[in-house]
Amino acid sequence: MKTNEKRVPVIAKSLLVPFILITSLFALWGFANDITNPLVAAFKTVMEISNAKAALIQFAFYGGYATMAIPAALFVKRFSYKKGILLGLALYAIGALLFYPAAKFEMFGFFLGSLYILTFGLAFLETTANPYILSMGDEKTATRRLNLAQSFNPMGSLLGMFVASNFILSSLESDKRDASGNLIFETLSTVEKAGIRTHDLAIIRDPYVILGFVVILMLILIAVFKMPVRKEADHTIRVKDIFGRLIKNPKYREGVMAQVFYVAAQIMCWTFIIHYAENLGISKATAQNYNIVAMGIFLSSRFISTALMKYLNSRVLLTAFAIGGMATMLGVIFIQGMGGLYCLIATSAFMSLMFPTIYGIALEGLGDDATLGAAGLVMAIVGGALMPPLQGAIIDLGTVAGLPAVNFSFILPFISFVVIGIYGYRTVKVHVG
Repeated sequence: MKTNEKRVPVIAKSLLVPFILITSLFALWGFANDITNPLVAAFKTVMEISNAKAALIQFAFYGGYATMAIPAALFVKRFSYKKGILLGLALYAIGALLFYPAAKFEMFGFFLGSLYILTFGLAFLETTANPYILSMGDEKTATRRLNLAQSFNPMGSLLGMFVASNFILSSLESDKRDASGNLIFETLSTVEKAGIRTHDLAIIRDPYVILGFVVILMLILIAVFKMPVRKEADHTIRVKDIFGRLIKNPKYREGVMAQVFYVAAQIMCWTFIIHYAENLGISKATAQNYNIVAMGIFLSSRFISTALMKYLNSRVLLTAFAIGGMATMLGVIFIQGMGGLYCLIATSAFMSLMFPTIYGIALEGLGDDATLGAAGLVMAIVGGALMPPLQGAIIDLGTVAGLPAVNFSFILPFISFVVIGIYGYRTVKVHVG
């Protein structure tokens, strides 16, 4: 049996070019994710708002996924994967280009709206690209194929982090500090602050405008290339029947819940690593370098875990990695100092396989229902919208239970890993089919 499975290619040669094109989209939305995460800390300072309000960046970003996931799935169900991807790229470009007027008017709400529209496009891309990759070959290798494609997501994320660190955070006048490490911006007059605000919002704007044009080029490339179509696809939309079957499927239903908590954990760990480091007296730009290290670990672990799946059950790996995430979170909460920061960075190793593995397990055996099933798993990204503002509100408290509030706030990712661990265990012991 093992010999036959080894002969099944992860991706057939005839589908290699389409696979590469669609896989490149994983890097494209990874870039958007991780150039955006540091903006929470940047907007907090330059717009002079609370951590909780600044975290609305994540609410808008991931709320767009929740809003558009089902419409995207219905569109793809009615038409095709290719048309879904093209519409997603168009919305992505529009949202990115809207950063230009947002910076001109210097309105935080305008930036939120721009990100909201941008993630309409990302919702289309993720709802479409994930099941598209799963369909490009034998179902036996589907989870490995998706993990391989998802391995390129952190490459885009690393580039996004690099741009954020070297072209945004390091250039912000509002983050300049005096010899004592205090923000100079806070001591300036209203007029001086206004000038710096205009400068810094332009710094934030430019990478998004450039990104918008890159996305347009990608749209043109995919539009002119012949892409594979679903064989014997059912384009009729019977939403009630499909959702009825999905809701009755416990492996899928619990997978959606696990995905909600995974995305929440990922976004919290990567967004508030800057706040954690700042609490240790580290500047935003330097703190972002730790985020880049965390993403490098994430990327390496993704490739390693994908290779391990050839020999180890992906469900067992998911359970083990969730336990690892719980352990590092305890270190983040209770170790005050650089040790806690190192634990936070190490958590990325355990998060690496979670998203695609939960995704692949939840969609196993769904057949044509997988298109709308994928929408539920993309909607689960709403976890990244709901939990970061809550964590920001905890951080605003200053101290909780005798611990720095920023340390205690990571109780939320710890709870998330517990939920994922329970799902992993149940897929091994209960949902064995």
